[in-house]
Amino acid sequence: MPKQLFALDLDNITFPNPELAMDDPEGLLAIGGDLSPKRLINAYQQAIFPWFSEGEPILWWSPIERAIIQPEQVHISKSMAKFIRQTSLTITINQNFKDVVNACALPRKSQAETWISPAIKTAYQQLHELGHAHSIEIWEKKQLVGGLYGVNIGGVFCGESMFHQQTNASKLAFIALCQHFGTHGGLLIDCQMMTAHLASLGVKPNHRRDFLKQLNQYKNNKISTQCWQQQSIQLKS
Repeated sequence: MPKQLFALDLDNITFPNPELAMDDPEGLLAIGGDLSPKRLINAYQQAIFPWFSEGEPILWWSPIERAIIQPEQVHISKSMAKFIRQTSLTITINQNFKDVVNACALPRKSQAETWISPAIKTAYQQLHELGHAHSIEIWEKKQLVGGLYGVNIGGVFCGESMFHQQTNASKLAFIALCQHFGTHGGLLIDCQMMTAHLASLGVKPNHRRDFLKQLNQYKNNKISTQCWQQQSIQLKS
């Protein structure tokens, strides 16, 4: 029996079961609704995230394969460990969320457009101001050269996007996320979809069903209140 695409009501933030996501296109679950903070948090608590191009209706996804990593399993290669010891780049938390999102929104060389539209920027800025969305910044002196952002749901961090303008800057941001989040009680990082870049850092594919079990287990865990305070951090190589 073909799976259907669910249409969301503006007045109801409830989502259908993510296991009902379509097979083609794979992972597409629902259309419509809005990007209000309550709806976004409800989505992340159920392994659902928005992904759509500007001019399209809001599309909600829950792929059957999920890219995840436990913070302590981050892989640091010998060359990356050497880079960490020698680099002059510095790392901060939540010092410039807006500019990180703006940098992530710039089209990649292989892309003609970006999915991080003005509406997405506004929505995640609201989440940031409410204490749910966070950024890690990589600096060369006072210039932002790399970073990532995402949403924290209890003991789970749901990564949204990363960027680099210098070699290894996004890897540095990801390793910083793993070490810092793990140190403060974080248990799982969701990277959404597998890439070779993520695989090189230790990220593994996981079935949506298993990810949902982990998410339900960890989403109410408390992490240290110090985790997302504005701060500079040092890495262990």
